[in-house]
Amino acid sequence: MVHVASEPRPPDVAEDRWSGRLVGWLVILVGANLLADLVIVAPLLALPDMMRHFQTDQAAWLNSSAMLAGAMWAPLLGRTADIHGKRRILVVTMLVTLAGSLVCLVAPNVVVFVLGRFLQGAAMGAVLLTVAITRQVCTPRVGMTAVGVVTTGASVLGIPAMFLLNPAIDAFGYRSVFVVATALAMVCAVTVRLFIPEPPIRSGGSVDLVGALLLGSGLVAVLGSVSMAPDVGWANPGLLAALVGGVIALAAGVRHVLRVPEPIVDLRGHSGSLALTLGAVALTAGAVQSMLQLKSLVAEVPPELGLGYGLGGGDVVLALFLLSAVGIMIGGPVSGVLASRIGPARTLLAGIAVGLLATFGMLVGISVLPVGLVCATLLGVAAGAGIASSFNLATVMTPPENHGAIGSLVAVVLCVGSVVLNFVGVMLLNATATDSLVAGVAANSLAGVQLYILMGGGALVAAAVLATVLVRRRG
Repeated sequence: MVHVASEPRPPDVAEDRWSGRLVGWLVILVGANLLADLVIVAPLLALPDMMRHFQTDQAAWLNSSAMLAGAMWAPLLGRTADIHGKRRILVVTMLVTLAGSLVCLVAPNVVVFVLGRFLQGAAMGAVLLTVAITRQVCTPRVGMTAVGVVTTGASVLGIPAMFLLNPAIDAFGYRSVFVVATALAMVCAVTVRLFIPEPPIRSGGSVDLVGALLLGSGLVAVLGSVSMAPDVGWANPGLLAALVGGVIALAAGVRHVLRVPEPIVDLRGHSGSLALTLGAVALTAGAVQSMLQLKSLVAEVPPELGLGYGLGGGDVVLALFLLSAVGIMIGGPVSGVLASRIGPARTLLAGIAVGLLATFGMLVGISVLPVGLVCATLLGVAAGAGIASSFNLATVMTPPENHGAIGSLVAVVLCVGSVVLNFVGVMLLNATATDSLVAGVAANSLAGVQLYILMGGGALVAAAVLATVLVRRRG
């Protein structure tokens, strides 16, 4: 049942053309997504400093705990936003992120710090909420392009942010990251509350806290175990216990949401098209992210080692990072424009095709710098197009009152795909390590790198098959 807010919908809220007001809204929403990027990426810059301060070697928990928490937060935030309002819950998300940043800032030990990172993980919900708001304050023709801007604009803004953070970390230590996150969260909370309109379309019902707890804790346990396995080993008793407990929690959560009348995530009654979409999105996101990971590893290897690959390190790493970010910014808006003309399903398929070209191009690009630079840019384009198209495609399949919930599903499969295929790629590389050292770490064989590329290409081929079936099904 759809509940429309008692306040009448202003006739000029649904933007049907580009205007100064719409651009202002998008700048604020991109800022909210920049906070999510800052929460995930910026601590990497200060990771050695944090490990020394807390006297721990558990880099995975310091780094990935916020992303894992994002998978837990997404279903709860999405469903709550559908019921109580997207803007209101986006403001709450910013405030929870602010609280987490403050906890990290003053944390006396690593346990309290990780708790703060879990609170910071709420920022990951900003992406799905900004998409839902954008689609509901714009007509579809404008909204699809606007979604591309909102989901990928933070990538370009993140470039100068990282350059500014580096000297701050050198001067004041790792706490600089969390001072900036606290300030940005406050600014985002205030600007969203003051300037972003509240879409009046809401759903009825209540929030399924039991389902949120089971699915969220299960996802965190399973994804955390998978991401930490390369560092601690599958035989680690704690890891095995977390993995088994996570699988049990997920199974119980799925059983629960299939039985209750108002589940946190409704897995019933969705069309096969949505299942095809989520499958293609998971494979695409995982493949592209794993290739971006490989690109960074290859860039640091000097060709003089004679391994058959390597781009030399130094400024090359920075160039590849910048080109990928530019590609993401290009891919998002362009895919939005295409989606409004040929449909988001065909646009997703086109993004996968670009990813395939870039992935198999890496077979040459791992040793030829110009080809590597082109591939890095195309991988960014594929990443931007995949993210924007996945949200556009999911929202056109779902009534507006459920955009928060469906956005949470997309966010979760994006995270799952990235974690799983990154893990598979790392396992392949670890199994093919050589005696040569790069920065004190064993380098990988050419065969291992090529096998990694074929793994990413295979995942994209599977995604292309699913996307092709989806295009035919949707006509």
